[in-house]
Amino acid sequence: MLETLVYTFLLSISPFGEARAGIPYAVLNDLPLAWAFVVGLVANLLIFPLLSWLIDTFSLKLWPNRTYRKSVINLSKRAKRGVGNEVQKYGFWGLMIFVMIPLPGTGAYMGTIAAYVFKIGRGSAFLAISIGVVISCILMAAGSYFGNIGLQAL
Repeated sequence: MLETLVYTFLLSISPFGEARAGIPYAVLNDLPLAWAFVVGLVANLLIFPLLSWLIDTFSLKLWPNRTYRKSVINLSKRAKRGVGNEVQKYGFWGLMIFVMIPLPGTGAYMGTIAAYVFKIGRGSAFLAISIGVVISCILMAAGSYFGNIGLQAL
């Protein structure tokens, strides 16, 4: 059980799956739904403060480096294209809905980058991303639970 909890946490904090991968992994490995939800949620909520700190730290120290600056500009352009005008237009609500949708390319990582690119205040960005993550985790937990019941019925 401990191994499944650790893998769930690591999958949920990774940029490759977030809780969209961690929660289904836990449920499919017979971890109780409540544990899967809590571990996935906590790991996914840690993304915003960790990534914000990394962005601030690296930007402060590496901005004079041309390669870093060029990479940040390209990533910012990509984030603007990926997120679209909705986050910029609707701010808090657009960011929350963007993070809430459990699809690849959305989530806390891209939401944090979008908040940074669109200069959304930290407090409101954290709240929007947190609400979006909670709703996304609820959707994933419910889908995983009922999907697992369907698999067991077959």
